[in-house]
Amino acid sequence: MKTEAAEIIREYGPFPGIDCVHGVSYDGSQVWFATGTQLQALDPDSGRIVRSIPVPGDAGTAFDGRHLFQIANDRIQKIDLSTGHVLATIPAPGGGGDAGDSGMAWAEGSLWVGQYHGRKIHQIDPDTGAVLRTLESNRFVTGVSWVDGQLWHGTWEEGQSDLRRLDPDSGAVLQRLEMPAGTGVSGLESDGGDRFFCGGGESGRIRAVRRPRQTQQP
Repeated sequence: MKTEAAEIIREYGPFPGIDCVHGVSYDGSQVWFATGTQLQALDPDSGRIVRSIPVPGDAGTAFDGRHLFQIANDRIQKIDLSTGHVLATIPAPGGGGDAGDSGMAWAEGSLWVGQYHGRKIHQIDPDTGAVLRTLESNRFVTGVSWVDGQLWHGTWEEGQSDLRRLDPDSGAVLQRLEMPAGTGVSGLESDGGDRFFCGGGESGRIRAVRRPRQTQQP
């Protein structure tokens, strides 16, 4: 397993009226992040918030190419990106319980949902919420991201965070990017290139972390 320091290449925020960043996603041009009562769209070039959708969200955010998915307590909402309307809901795998649903990503026609205290990542059916597969972690799981066939997740435990690349079949840790001390990761998503966008929890910030070139190969 390769371990190296995470390279933070840009920091966004804090933003007026926003005191916490939960889930983070990316729609190809804008970074979407959940703030508890709204989804906010950030232009990563200008650093400005360019749109808001009034839907509750206290954990992971994902984008399937057409829709946003947002965890709110014990449910996952499917949101029309153009109108902001909630089209459907399914149960979150943690049920809003002590295990704590956390990050979320879209890949291979499924949603991948982290459980914070449960230290797990579930692959679930986006139409029914049925759990299809579960990977175990040895750290509290925060954000989840898929990029170039690679599964990554954030951790945040005892004041320390890192980004981890997993073997998507076994769950074995293949690579770690260690965040600076005191810098937590709540949400996580890739831009499909060389950046990860990381929610900073109660700091109210979003940080762009460079994805190492060598991670292009498994």
